[in-house]
Amino acid sequence: MNNITELNKVRNIGIMAHIDAGKTTLTERILYYTGRSHRMGEVHNGEALMDWMAQEQERGITITSASTHCHWKDHWINIIDTPGHVDFTVEVERSLRVLDGAIAVFCAVGGVEPQSEAVWHQSQKHNVPKLAFINKMDRIGADFFKVLENIQKQLSANTIPLQIPIGSESEFKGIVDLIEMKAYYYTEEKDAKRYEVESIPSDILALAEKYRKIMIEKSVENDEVLLDKYFRDEYSLSSEELLSSIRKATVQNKIVPVLCGSAFKNKGVRKLLDAVTLFLPSPKDMPPLKGADPDGNEVFRENSDEESFSALAFKIQTDKHVGKLVYFRVYSGSVGAGSYIYNATRKKRERLSRILQMHANQRENVDRLYTGDIAAAVGLAHTFTGDTLCDAENPIILESIEFPSPVMSVSIKNDKPDALTKSLVKLAEEDPSFMFKTEEETKDVVISGMGELHLEILIDRMKREFGLAVETGEPKVAYRETIIGSFTEEYRYSKQTGGRGQYAHVKMKVSPTGPGHGFEFVNKISEGRIPKEYIPAVEKGIIEALQNGVFAGYPIVDVKAELIDGSYHSVDSSDLAFKTAGRDCFKNAFKKCNPILLEPLMFLEINTPEEYVGSILGLIGSKRGKIIGIDTQGSLNIISSEAPLSELFGFSTVLRNQTSGRASYSMLFQNYSAATEEVTEKVLKMKKSA
Repeated sequence: MNNITELNKVRNIGIMAHIDAGKTTLTERILYYTGRSHRMGEVHNGEALMDWMAQEQERGITITSASTHCHWKDHWINIIDTPGHVDFTVEVERSLRVLDGAIAVFCAVGGVEPQSEAVWHQSQKHNVPKLAFINKMDRIGADFFKVLENIQKQLSANTIPLQIPIGSESEFKGIVDLIEMKAYYYTEEKDAKRYEVESIPSDILALAEKYRKIMIEKSVENDEVLLDKYFRDEYSLSSEELLSSIRKATVQNKIVPVLCGSAFKNKGVRKLLDAVTLFLPSPKDMPPLKGADPDGNEVFRENSDEESFSALAFKIQTDKHVGKLVYFRVYSGSVGAGSYIYNATRKKRERLSRILQMHANQRENVDRLYTGDIAAAVGLAHTFTGDTLCDAENPIILESIEFPSPVMSVSIKNDKPDALTKSLVKLAEEDPSFMFKTEEETKDVVISGMGELHLEILIDRMKREFGLAVETGEPKVAYRETIIGSFTEEYRYSKQTGGRGQYAHVKMKVSPTGPGHGFEFVNKISEGRIPKEYIPAVEKGIIEALQNGVFAGYPIVDVKAELIDGSYHSVDSSDLAFKTAGRDCFKNAFKKCNPILLEPLMFLEINTPEEYVGSILGLIGSKRGKIIGIDTQGSLNIISSEAPLSELFGFSTVLRNQTSGRASYSMLFQNYSAATEEVTEKVLKMKKSA
């Protein structure tokens, strides 16, 4: 751990990409080359160490982020392998929140795909420095330079190539290191650790010199001293100066170094590991940790073992052997097993009974953690994802983690309601993008998630892990409600029951805030009209109405409620009365603000041979879809479109049937859009008949 490794030699990195770009295969190779594992597990035969869940092994995809660690050239590297499927984007979000750097993996054939773009933007939101690794250079259709251009254009990334490939497809033999200006050949695939260093072949020397010049210009453009030196003599820069300049700009997230290889064929992985240690930041490179004290005042902590302990819980996992595991990242100070810590978010004192260093689903007990460490804890009963753990004597609350709302629901039934509820509670603890509720009228249990696969996996886990076979109903779309008009409503709540009564009077204006702007509550009460202690109760009543909906029973979004007047009674007024008045006043106003239904719109990208383009365009049209564009990539056509989620249930089966299984697609949540009158009427009719 960090007590034997200098903090500047620690790396906390994630591996992220679109599904099937080769993330897990790359992680397996990294673990093999660093000596962490002694065999290379393969995804295609279900033997990858990082894909330990039965559902991952059967499907050949990553579902949950897996944590591990390894050593490379006296550096300690904590690695989180994240999923590439859109339904599990929450795993990427919470991993990026606690990581210092990332490797973005791109398929040399597919290039920048929808989920590549999604995870890239997630990393930018958290300002995570990145390396780009263009993988699968041995595949038919591989094109390093086209993918490099795509990364620049589609992701607005300031890329800096550190390598170019020697050949491609079946002729891919190795890489040219543009800093050393040497060729690395990987000739024996069976001997994964063998390579040869030679002079650059004459037929690509000019190309290598061209891209070396691009590399140098981009590496010095943020350093005035080196830029001046380069302009005076472009050959005067040493390798050490180049490395230092590239590292500085990468850590500042100003450039993205690009490397290439074939993880499956064991080519280029060691050079990528070198780049991780050379260019990605250590905890020491990160700015001081910003948080708030219990009074809400801004406080800072240095990334140092000498500071008070602070950490962020970013993942919950249920382990059948040890129970609840809480994954957390230590940002400052140190903490030992058996010690008491403070959950500043929940205001609870917790005992850290055991600390486990994780290697996928394998566990190693450790006595103490230090700044920069990532591990799992046993014994934190009151801690959940996004909670801050710290020293009770010097508390701090860190920024939590935001998660997307579910877009799809399905009803489930089981003859063991208590056992079902317990399993759902545990699954919801693990996965913040999963929710469940019991319908008041039908008593049906409704589970909600990010897509069909997400819900399918959760239902499968109920069966395997909890022994609960459930019956499922038809999938349902997670619609939303909003308004396009404004209205000012006045409401007086008065109830007399013989003793003390209930009285509250409020006047509020309800108006739209605009797409994506969320809910806003504004208190405009003149002093004395309503005592300030009742104002939070009014807001709570409005929030209650938001959650249950008014128009069609779906959550309300993007509205503003301004409390502008009211009155109270010195004896009969209470929090309950003002909460009820706030809720009912808002509901009455909402009905008069031209409410509309919103439906989730999905971005759809389909890869298909040319002969199926016509039928696929017709299929998209039948799904109320809109074509955005059609591009050509080798022998495939890439159709970009958008369509409502409600029309896409079972889409994979229809597409497979229409194209004899030769087309593939990916789907990504885009935004909420106003539903058509026909859809709205259908939903309202279903509500009435329920």
